[in-house]
Amino acid sequence: MWETRSVQLNVRLPREIADQAEEVQASDPEFLSRVVMYGLTRRSIYRHLRDAPATAGPSLEAGSLPASPGT
Repeated sequence: MWETRSVQLNVRLPREIADQAEEVQASDPEFLSRVVMYGLTRRSIYRHLRDAPATAGPSLEAGSLPASPGT
């Protein structure tokens, strides 16, 4: 699908989540890899949409949302 390469990540997580991450890494490292890729992809898409020109649609900046019906 894509050209890939390994990276070493060091993250600080709450103890319970860290324990779960270690379990998943040991039992299904491919799943953990997909979870991280999913999160980074979402972040990339969000940044792209956030930085897109305003001509693509209404701005989502604070205070620019249309009023709800009945307000």
